[in-house]
Amino acid sequence: MSRRAALVGSVVALLALTGGCSMLPAMPDPVPTSVVPTDLPQQTPSSSGNLSPDGFDSAQRMAVRIRNIGCGTLSTGSGFALDDHTLVTNRHVVTDSSTLQLSTYDGRDLTAAAASTAALADLAIVRTEDALPAAPELAAADPAIGDTITVVGYPLGRALTVTAGQVVGSQTDPLNANLGEVLVTDAPVEPGSSGSAVLDSDGRVVGVVYAKDSKGHSFVVPVSTLRSMLEDEASFTPTAPCTG
Repeated sequence: MSRRAALVGSVVALLALTGGCSMLPAMPDPVPTSVVPTDLPQQTPSSSGNLSPDGFDSAQRMAVRIRNIGCGTLSTGSGFALDDHTLVTNRHVVTDSSTLQLSTYDGRDLTAAAASTAALADLAIVRTEDALPAAPELAAADPAIGDTITVVGYPLGRALTVTAGQVVGSQTDPLNANLGEVLVTDAPVEPGSSGSAVLDSDGRVVGVVYAKDSKGHSFVVPVSTLRSMLEDEASFTPTAPCTG
């Protein structure tokens, strides 16, 4: 095997998807002499004053938990409403599914009618037969470095979680160089957070979580990419159910 082929094989192995959210391994930090477990506080975006009678804000009402039941596999992810019958998530959240199970913030089950995936970015759209509770506004522009953001989703497929962070930079997509620039944040995410909406301080969507690394960084498809792909129907291709 040539040195170049070996290098390419190593890079592909490092950038493999893991359990509903991509992981980019890095060299481990020195082992600390003491570790104190800390529960991340649930933080709400500044738009959380818009509470419904059940006590949930608009950011939480638009989030959807996704369970991908494949042919002998089960994975979880997150998504968010785009309109009454369309939600946005990641391509790897819905790929190779036999059934997609959707549930809302209040535990209501929704029926998925169809799913389509993008070839370029790690994005997908799912059509629902049932109406989604709420849909956020898409921001007109990408956030700037230093801007405060909020991630709303279902890490590990468990409870709805709202966490905050900042945009710390941008870089070429480490999983698909053809996509171009993606955002990097320090908001904590976990497997199952893939497809979560990233919101600005006004509660508008500025991106979609799709990956993380071992240093606590999350990677985000920017809203400019999401907008451009939604405007081009050819960007998404209907998915076929897995067989076997």
